Amino acid sequence: MKINFFGAADAVTGSRHLVEIGSQKILLDCGMFQGYKTLRQRNWSPFPVPPKEIDAVVLSHAHLDHSGWLPALVRDGFSGPILCTQATRDLAEVLLLDAAHLQEEDARRANRYGFSRHTPALPLYTVNHAKRAIAKLQPVPAGRDITVGDVRVSLTPVGHLLGASAVTLHAKNDTLVYSGDLGRDDDLLMPPPEHIARANVLLIESTYGDRLHPVEDPQARLGQIIRATVRRGGSVLLPSFAVGRAQALLLCLQRLRTAGEIPQELPIFLDSPMATAATELYRKHRKLLRVPTREITTLCDGVTIITTPQQSEKLTRSRYPCVIISASGMATGGRVLHHLKHLAPNPRNHVVFPGFQVGGTRGAKMIAGATEVKIFGEYVAVKADVSHLEGMSGHADANGLLKWLRGFEKMPRQAFVVHGEPAASDALRSRIADELGWNVSVPEHLAHVAA
Repeated sequence: MKINFFGAADAVTGSRHLVEIGSQKILLDCGMFQGYKTLRQRNWSPFPVPPKEIDAVVLSHAHLDHSGWLPALVRDGFSGPILCTQATRDLAEVLLLDAAHLQEEDARRANRYGFSRHTPALPLYTVNHAKRAIAKLQPVPAGRDITVGDVRVSLTPVGHLLGASAVTLHAKNDTLVYSGDLGRDDDLLMPPPEHIARANVLLIESTYGDRLHPVEDPQARLGQIIRATVRRGGSVLLPSFAVGRAQALLLCLQRLRTAGEIPQELPIFLDSPMATAATELYRKHRKLLRVPTREITTLCDGVTIITTPQQSEKLTRSRYPCVIISASGMATGGRVLHHLKHLAPNPRNHVVFPGFQVGGTRGAKMIAGATEVKIFGEYVAVKADVSHLEGMSGHADANGLLKWLRGFEKMPRQAFVVHGEPAASDALRSRIADELGWNVSVPEHLAHVAA
């Protein structure tokens, strides 16, 4: 068995792990790089192996750092199946189409206003490329395995996001397990991650490998922020991942309203077509959730859904206190940028980032105290309050990761720590070696390892 670490080996983004077993080449995830420019530039590099040589892709879940480069892979010659759960397939369709649309829009805007160094500015891929990738998504029936040549593929639910799964590759007497992104035991929406008994080789994510989640109640803190902001006549902007985080925020806001902790009459806006579509998919797949059906079916009660760009533009001009949920979650693109440009310069407002922020993104810069951020080629002052609601994260923290690892009945012969910032990955590596006694390492980007 040979593993090629083509992404998420020195960063918490761009998940791409090519596993060679016999004559089979199976790619675990095909993510887009996000964050620092040096990482984003990797998106434009050719895949290290000709895509036509890859037999199949297995998708752990739909987040773009795990699925967002699929259209480019298909564009460049990949012709095999993309295996995933049904819920992942449904979410990936929404995410990939939106990502392609945003890239096309950003390229058009850059060419119109001339703020790109490239002439002409081009999208990484187009909506047509995304549609071709979506056509290759092949759902694996729940509880069943599927074969790729001599390799048997199975998926195990791990919380984190609707449809998210760990991937197990069985080949003769060898077994590789890839955790994907692990959820937490106390997630608002998803059940705890299920355990896996055996692995000869293990790839474990490390997003929160060096930290623990705060003990504070994120819903209570959100309520405090909203009340304080409304009292001074300001609005609360929630840059949110459209899938998973937006639905958790809606659930918190509905519970705060029901408890009388925020005003019933306070306007709440959901300004993200993708989040709206994803919310419908959460309703469709509600049996996969830990939330009572009644709460899932009423997530948008009393919430104004913004659909058109014209409605979104009108909302940016509103001066009345309100709560706005808009994508993207790290303020890297999408409609949230227009709201940020309007709201950030006003000290009465509050911008709340509910979840992990990749280094180099606007979100990471703002929670670190940036006094200005660049939006559409212009620098915008940040005078609004900025908060980081870390308790909303959908990732297992360091203790949660170790708890999942202790569920294995036998020690793997080799474990690799992936999908984390260098400090987080090394911290988790150290704990695995010290507390579990496993043979564990952190691979470098583009490393090739015989396992």
